[in-house]
Amino acid sequence: MNVYQHVEGRIAALLQELKAEGALPADLVLPAIEVEAPRDSTHGDLATNAAMVLAKPAKMKPRDIAELLGAKLSAEPDVVKVDVAGPGFLNLTLDTSVWGRVVKAVLAAGKDYGRGGAGRGESVNIEYVSANPTGPMHVGHCRGAVFGDALGNLLDFAGYKVTREYYINDAGAQVDKLGRSAILRYREALGEAIGDIPEGLYPGDYLKPIGAALAKTYGNALLEKSPGEQMVIGRDAAIAALMEEIRADLAALNIRHDVFFSERSMTTGGRDQVKASIADLKSRGLIFEGRLEKPKDHDDGEWEDREQTLFRSTEFGDDTDRALMKSDGSYTYFAGDVAYHFDKLERGFDHYIDVLGADHTGYIPRLVAAFAALAGGKASLKERKTTGGKADLDVLVCQLVKVMRAGEIVRMSKRAGTFVALRDVVDEVGRDPVRFMMLYRKNDAPLDFDLAKVVEQSKDNPIFYVQYAHARAASVFGKAGEVFPDLTRQSKAVVNADLARLDDPGEIALIKQLAQFPKLATSAALAREPHRVAFYLYDLASNFHGQWSRGNDSPHLRFIQADDRDVTAARLALIAATQQVISSGLAILGVEAPDVMR
Repeated sequence: MNVYQHVEGRIAALLQELKAEGALPADLVLPAIEVEAPRDSTHGDLATNAAMVLAKPAKMKPRDIAELLGAKLSAEPDVVKVDVAGPGFLNLTLDTSVWGRVVKAVLAAGKDYGRGGAGRGESVNIEYVSANPTGPMHVGHCRGAVFGDALGNLLDFAGYKVTREYYINDAGAQVDKLGRSAILRYREALGEAIGDIPEGLYPGDYLKPIGAALAKTYGNALLEKSPGEQMVIGRDAAIAALMEEIRADLAALNIRHDVFFSERSMTTGGRDQVKASIADLKSRGLIFEGRLEKPKDHDDGEWEDREQTLFRSTEFGDDTDRALMKSDGSYTYFAGDVAYHFDKLERGFDHYIDVLGADHTGYIPRLVAAFAALAGGKASLKERKTTGGKADLDVLVCQLVKVMRAGEIVRMSKRAGTFVALRDVVDEVGRDPVRFMMLYRKNDAPLDFDLAKVVEQSKDNPIFYVQYAHARAASVFGKAGEVFPDLTRQSKAVVNADLARLDDPGEIALIKQLAQFPKLATSAALAREPHRVAFYLYDLASNFHGQWSRGNDSPHLRFIQADDRDVTAARLALIAATQQVISSGLAILGVEAPDVMR
C-alpha cells in the first residue's frame, strides 16, 4: 500500500465530487494533489495544502474549501479525524490498521516496494564522469561518478529508461600534449636522459609504464618517424592505456556505463558531426561571421580581435555569443560540445542530463543555449519544460571534494602528481564508504571526505550506522530462530502476522517512515537529488536502532518475546519490512546491504 498515493487519489476523487455537486466551480482545473507528513507529528499522520492551492483559481477562501473537503474526508473509512488548521491546511489522522497494511505491502512487494511510475518509461541519457583520458581519476571525478551512477539507479527506480554515457575527450590540444608526454617517457625508457618535464606536458609517473610499453613494442623505430607521427602513436597508446585504467577504477566503485562515446569519432571515418551541427544551426539563422568583445579578464597581449564563425548564444540566455571556429579554420572546444549534443539529440532521448565538475560551472549557460537551439526552440529551457518542449537538458554540478584525515588535508599519490587519486581512496577505505559519503551531501555543496571518520564504527559514521541496521535486523532473525525455529523471514507466520499487535508509538513511527519511502524515492528522482535517499536511510536506521535500544530499558518492547509468539511474529514482520527498505535504498546508492558486519 502506497499511503500517500492512495490518499492523494482519494482527495482528487473527492474534489471531483465537489465539482459535480456545484460546491466547487465546474470548470475548475484540479492540479496534482500533494500529501505530506506534517512537520509536527502531534498534528496527525498526513497533511495537505490542496485547499490553499485551489483557492485562487476557484475564487474562494481556502478555509471554505478546506471545510468542504474535510467533511468529505471524514467519511473515508481509513480516516478517523480531520482538522482544518490555519487558513486552510488539512491534517488527517488515519486508522491504525493502515499501518499494518503498509508492512504487508512492503513484504509483498519486496525489492519492488517504492518503485514508481513517474518516469512513464521515458528515456533519459545521463552523461557523467567523462574525465579527460590524460591521467588517473581523482576524487573530484569520483564524486561525479558516484553521483551520476546513483542518479541513474534512482531514475530507473522511478520508472525511467536510463542510458549511462561516458564522453571520451580524445581529440584536441590536451590529448596531443598527452601524446608528446608519452613519447618523452618512451625516450626515457630507451635510456635517454630527458631532464625536467617541459612546461605544458604531463609530468605524472603514470606515463612511465606507457613509455615502457612503447619501447617494448617499437624499440628504436619510433625515433625514425616525424614528431607528428610519434605524437599520434603516443597519443593513441596513452589514451587506450588510461581508458583501461579509468574503466578499472570505475569498476572498483561498481560504476558502469552503457556507452563510451569518442569525441574523435565525430570527425573520423567520413563523418563530420561538428560540421553537421553547425549547418543545422546555420539553417535556423543562428550562425554568423562577426567579432566578439574582449573578455574582461583576458590578457590584452594575447587578445586577437578577428572575425570568427559565431553562434547566437545570447538569443538563448547566454551573456555573449560563442565562437565555433578558430582563425586557422579548426573547431573550438565548444564546437565539439555542440556536435556531441547534436549527436545525442539525433539518438532521440526524452531527457538529457550532464553531470559536470565544479570547474565547468561557467560553461553551463553556453551548453544550455546550444542545446535549446539544437532542440528547436528559442525559449529558455525553463519555459520549454513547462510548455512541452521536444526534449530537456539538466546540467548538474558536483562541487569539490577535500580529502582529510582526522581534520588534516591529505595528499596521497606521488604517482598521480599533485592530486588525490580515486583508486588510492577506494583501496584505503573501501567502495561502500566512498559511495555513501559522496552522496551524503547535496551534489552542489563542497564535501570534506575524512578517511578516518568513514571507517569509524559509530553512530557518527552514517554508512556504518545504516549498514549496521541491516545487519542487526538479520541478527534478530537469527536469535528469533533459536526461540521460534519456524519464524523465518519468509515464513507464513511472519508474512501473515497479526500486525494489530504493533501498537507501541515507536513501532508506529517506524512504519510511518517506511510508508514515506515510495514518495521519497519519486521526489528525489524528479529533483535529481540522490542524497535525499542517503539522508532518509540514516533517519530510518536511527529509528530502528532507537526502537531496539528501547527494549533494553523496557523488556516488553524487545523484538523477541519468548512467551508471546504472536507479538514476536508481528515485530519480526516489521523488522523484515525495515530491512527490505534499507536494502532497496542502499541498492539505489550502489552500496552493499550486509547481513554481517566485520
